[in-house]
Amino acid sequence: MGKYKKIAVIYGSDSSEWEVSCRSGEFTASRIDGTRYDVYEIFARFGKWQLVAMKKQDAMRIPFPEGSRPEIDKTDFSVKVLGEKVKFDYAYIMQHGYPGENGLLQGYLEMLGVPFSSCSAFVSAVAFDKFACKSYLRDVDFVKTAPSVFVRSGMDLDETVEKVVGTLRFPVFVKPTDGGSSFGITKVRKAEDLKEAIEFAFSEGPMAIIEQGIVGRELTCAAYADAEGVKALPVIEIVTDNDYFDYDAKYNGNSREICPAPIPDELRDEVQSTSRKIYSHLGCAGVVRIDYIASDEGLYFLEVNTIPGMTSASLVPKMIRTAGMDITDFLTQIIENS
Repeated sequence: MGKYKKIAVIYGSDSSEWEVSCRSGEFTASRIDGTRYDVYEIFARFGKWQLVAMKKQDAMRIPFPEGSRPEIDKTDFSVKVLGEKVKFDYAYIMQHGYPGENGLLQGYLEMLGVPFSSCSAFVSAVAFDKFACKSYLRDVDFVKTAPSVFVRSGMDLDETVEKVVGTLRFPVFVKPTDGGSSFGITKVRKAEDLKEAIEFAFSEGPMAIIEQGIVGRELTCAAYADAEGVKALPVIEIVTDNDYFDYDAKYNGNSREICPAPIPDELRDEVQSTSRKIYSHLGCAGVVRIDYIASDEGLYFLEVNTIPGMTSASLVPKMIRTAGMDITDFLTQIIENS
């Protein structure tokens, strides 16, 4: 018997990533061990939480049609379904973006004392904000961070452009500090295009980071913790047909994700070791994916994804399969070691 019985998989979100989140959540729910757990799928968006489907241990999945989905009682994280009150004893969070990736959902579950699959509320908040996360890693000796400029909505954009021109080399990347799936990102090659790119980033949130572009190979690696400690999965190299790994490249097939990455063993070992160190340095939990650029000057940190994509075609499942692991067994490890 496992530590938990009733697993709630929470997906959907209040951000632009909500549809991707649904695909990740549905895939995750379908791969959680149905011989060990009851699995309940919760669609949560803009405060409305509903039970989409349920699958009792060793039983068939029961979907609930839109318009007759049971409402989740958020006072105690429960639901009344088919004449029974079900109180969930574990949450597997698959919300990309707000509120599942920035710490809000984690804070709610922490207050209720419900265990969950991801980083704590504090770590999630730090990791979700690209500028804050880079600040935590800026002075470590095991990975580099690209020079950058922070800007908040309402600040003087002329001064920001002047600062960028004076401190960074073009091209630069303008990114929302708290977005994902490449929403709101622009690659900028000249100063006169900066303001428009910053305003575009503000469409996703009130803060943005202008980061110096680093030339090199784009690599990503996931780390997780089990009963033996922190481990790293195989490294993936991302080769895109587009100018960079944008939304179109990620989700419309305009990239190749090579796993294991065709890189020297020393670089592979460095990426995996660095991923374990970042995981421990930030205090992560569950499985996280960390993105890098390997340049001639060294390994540069890009960002941490505390709720990485989990569709059949996503990067982490590819790493799990390449490692020779079964995805259902891997999810059980995450659940039982939370």
